Amino acid sequence: MPGDSHLFPDTDWLIGNHSDELTPWIPVIAARSSYSCCYFVLPCCFFDFHGKYSRRQSKKTQYREYLDFVAQVGFVCGFHVEEDCLRIPSTKRVCLIGKNRTYPSTECALVDKQITQYISSRQTCAVVTCGRKVEFNHKDDSDVCKEAGSELPENETENAGTIWMPGFQPREKVERIRNCASLPRDFVDDVVLSVANLLLNATPQKSSSNMHGGITNTWNQGESLSLKEVAEHLNKETLQRLKSEYGGLQTLLKNNHQVFEVLNGRVHIRDWRKEKPSRKTKPEVKRRLSAEAFKTRLCWFFLHHPDGCSLPSESCPYAHGTGELRQSQIIKKKKHIQ
Repeated sequence: MPGDSHLFPDTDWLIGNHSDELTPWIPVIAARSSYSCCYFVLPCCFFDFHGKYSRRQSKKTQYREYLDFVAQVGFVCGFHVEEDCLRIPSTKRVCLIGKNRTYPSTECALVDKQITQYISSRQTCAVVTCGRKVEFNHKDDSDVCKEAGSELPENETENAGTIWMPGFQPREKVERIRNCASLPRDFVDDVVLSVANLLLNATPQKSSSNMHGGITNTWNQGESLSLKEVAEHLNKETLQRLKSEYGGLQTLLKNNHQVFEVLNGRVHIRDWRKEKPSRKTKPEVKRRLSAEAFKTRLCWFFLHHPDGCSLPSESCPYAHGTGELRQSQIIKKKKHIQ
């Protein structure tokens, strides 16, 4: 939490790498920690002092505009801000460095008040972002400070001495997994069954035929529907729960790839007879992984599809009933390593 209790007076450098919500606070913390403290920040995710950064200039890219904002914060904090481009495999590789100060050490109290006013003005959306590159000069910095320099109420000035931004919400120490993997199993099973029944009962139904031992077997593959059409058939409570997960419904369906295939925004029932080995995986690795996972999970189609599984038991990688279930060798290896 940015405040007087989180300063680093004995630290030479503060480094912000993927610092998210703390990105604009790094120059502030460095300025208030000590006159000799420097900072390095690699802006990535776009955050203001109080939350998500809101764009103000359509002529710039969002990334360029955000870099200019973080640089502006550094100048308001009294730093000569330098910009450099790192040789790293990332699209966000521009770093900002605050090494030298624009003011003598005797003016620390004045700059500190200037910082407080600037943060307050950002919170009330009073600052007009200057349309320029990162090549600021000291005169420009003064103009920015004047725009932000409306006097604070006395109680706000006192409050700024302890917690600099009341209501600031940093991310949790342990971020919750939001890729649908942590959703309750019974909830996921209900959604999978509902969507599968929707596709199977849609009209007209697709029937996929295959020849086994001279006998033609017809297997209902159902219809394909767009993700929007599928969502329209789910209840509000289900959609609301999925909305809090990254990717929502699409992620849940893709996670259940045994049952579904999602292509170009459309959902299909997967027909395992048409599956081809992946070219990305080396043949020997593919064989080893397939052998380790073979029959370690129950076949959804054997349990729920009206025509059963499209594959015979010996060809299906999933167990046709509990009698065929094997213990996963992958789990054994992980436990052995621990």
